[in-house]
Amino acid sequence: MTQKILKSQNWQEEQALYRYQMIAPLLDGSLDDAKRIQLRKAAAEQYKISTRSLYRYEAAYKENGFSGLKPMGREQRRSQRLPDNFEELPAQAIQLKREVPKRSVNQIIFILELEGRVQPGVLKRSTLEKHLYKAGFGVKQMQMVKDARKSSSKRFCKAHRMELLQADIKYGIKLPIGKNGALKMTYLSSVIDDHSRYVLHSRFYDSQEETIVEDTLHKVILRAGKFDACYFDHGSQYVARQLKLSLARLGITVRYAPVRSGKSKGVIEKFHQVADAFLREAKVKKIHTLEELNRYWDIYLNDYYHRKAHEGIAEYYRSPGSPVPAEGITPLQEWNRDSRALIFLDTSVVAEAFLHHEERLVDKGACFSFQGRKYEAKPSLIGCRAGIAYDPGAPEFVTVSYPGIEPFRAAPLRIGAFCDKTPSLPVSMQAVEAESSRLLDALEKAHAENAARRADAISFSGYRKEGCPNV
Repeated sequence: MTQKILKSQNWQEEQALYRYQMIAPLLDGSLDDAKRIQLRKAAAEQYKISTRSLYRYEAAYKENGFSGLKPMGREQRRSQRLPDNFEELPAQAIQLKREVPKRSVNQIIFILELEGRVQPGVLKRSTLEKHLYKAGFGVKQMQMVKDARKSSSKRFCKAHRMELLQADIKYGIKLPIGKNGALKMTYLSSVIDDHSRYVLHSRFYDSQEETIVEDTLHKVILRAGKFDACYFDHGSQYVARQLKLSLARLGITVRYAPVRSGKSKGVIEKFHQVADAFLREAKVKKIHTLEELNRYWDIYLNDYYHRKAHEGIAEYYRSPGSPVPAEGITPLQEWNRDSRALIFLDTSVVAEAFLHHEERLVDKGACFSFQGRKYEAKPSLIGCRAGIAYDPGAPEFVTVSYPGIEPFRAAPLRIGAFCDKTPSLPVSMQAVEAESSRLLDALEKAHAENAARRADAISFSGYRKEGCPNV
């Protein structure tokens, strides 16, 4: 339906242009009547048209300009078969469509016929569709509006750096990673500043687990400090509880883009095009190791992307009318000239925020298992479920904590040439020499109290008999 209407509009414009070419010489105001009549006859012969039609085209142009030369569409030519009240039918159809947007054209015609507004078979579907489309109630039009409400297509940009960071993961290239040299896919985890388009951290990894996202954001905070909020999609790495918990500990807000809405993450998606260009060069370079891939990627970012004028930054300043240098503005320039100060956090605070916390049972050998290895705890924790904290990037360092003891770092168990001595019992389980039997002392005290109570009861009964002889 949309294609038909567009073709109709194009045809009308072509016809208007053709008619304008015919009457253009007659529109010269300096011509006298005799010369105009002569030119009109010549045009009529040239274009095989009557002088009467040329008169009509001239009058239409003088009254309505170029649009007056457009021929009427078929829907504008009233069919003699349409009822006299046809002018009100499109309005009624629009009202029915607004009441129930999913009503089909056939249903609307049926209702109008049922209400007696038009005789059955008179109002055609194609005729009503044209009027609904012109009023903005075409099926495709309404679907576009519905889709637009689900996903905003308007662009946005924060006013300062570190107000909002966007992050995402992208497929890299396959490299011979591992002992057997089999090709393995790499993954690029990146974080970019929404305002300056400056890349705070971007690195290729050999997996796409949630730990690579934690590592990326951890390094961002250590390098550039705390940011206000971050913007993610709904990938499993970004909705993980540990990531949200780590950022919440640092007072950072997590926001998520609408589902299946690539437009809302335009900054990071546009940056991925830069990564695509690098990956094409990396394939030509025949890179073989992950370390080499990341080394060239750092060079590409720092010496090319960050120093190249960014059209998105220039557009941000042009939109309110601010001047932009002829050479443009680079992400590095925009990052460095921002007036907002960076807020750096203590490294120990950041490290603690990104630690993973779990519980482990300490066995009778004062050890616990973690990621397939044995770690040594303390004898005082035998049989207890102790808390362990570790950095996924360095899981060999495990901190153990338990109420009442000072947290300590557990070392992986090492098996020596000789058996270890039997571990000494913890202080809480060591025997203490007693000064006396608390059980016998307590029984003796209870016995004395009971004897006293019995003596009081006997003396009271004698007192009642002496004072009350009738009893």
